This record gives sequence, C-alpha cells and structure tokens, in this order.
Amino acid sequence: MRALADILDEYEFLDQDGRHQLLIELARNMEPMPFALKTEATKVKGCIANVWAYPILQGGKLHFLADSDSSFTKGMIAVVLSAVQDRTPQEIIRTDITAALEPFNFKSNMSSNRSSNLPNMIALIKETAARLAAS
Repeated sequence: MRALADILDEYEFLDQDGRHQLLIELARNMEPMPFALKTEATKVKGCIANVWAYPILQGGKLHFLADSDSSFTKGMIAVVLSAVQDRTPQEIIRTDITAALEPFNFKSNMSSNRSSNLPNMIALIKETAARLAAS
C-alpha cells in the first residue's frame, strides 16, 4: 500500500479526471478481500455504495481488508486505509484521519453521495481500534 503522502503528491498534481483515474487505480491495487468475508456483519453501515471492512490484528497491528462494489468508492477507501493500515490500535486512535484526508478535499471534489462513505469508514476504523485497545 502506498503512503498517504505519496498519494497526495500525485493527487494534487492531477486534474479532476486524473484524480478519478488515480482513485480507480488505487482500488485495483488494493489487497483482495475474500468473497466469504463480504457479509452483513462486515458491511459498513450508512454507505451509499456497498462497502465491507474486515479487521485483522497481527503482531499488535491492525490490518484491514476492505472492498466496495464501486471502484471509485474503493479508491477512496484505499486512501483512508493508507493513513492507518498496519498501525497499532493506539496509533490509530491518536490519528486524526479526517484531518489527514483534508488535503484531498473529497467533499468539494466529489458528489455528496460519494464522499458520505468516508465518515462511516473512518468511524468503523476508530471504533475497531478503540475496542481492540481496550481489550
């Protein structure tokens, strides 16, 4: 997975069409999520597109498998995950994911339907990290 700063460097250089293509490319390069994990239990609630996320705790670090039936949404999820992937739950709790994503300006560059998926994904990540940190 690419670093968030690297994605942002490329994103800022591109026009709107290029940004859409970058997100689709990021979606294609995401680690595949097995179909068997795409259940109601792993579905991210409140998203316009179907989005699934499955957390795995490995060596004290949180790793997410995620997918969407929309390649564009999946690309935005890839950006979100680049901010938190393979970090400890405590590191994720301390990370202001929303602030880290602000330079992408998703809300003004994307339709409200598409950008509404992000807060739900961020909430799921934060809740998962908090639950695992407490256990």
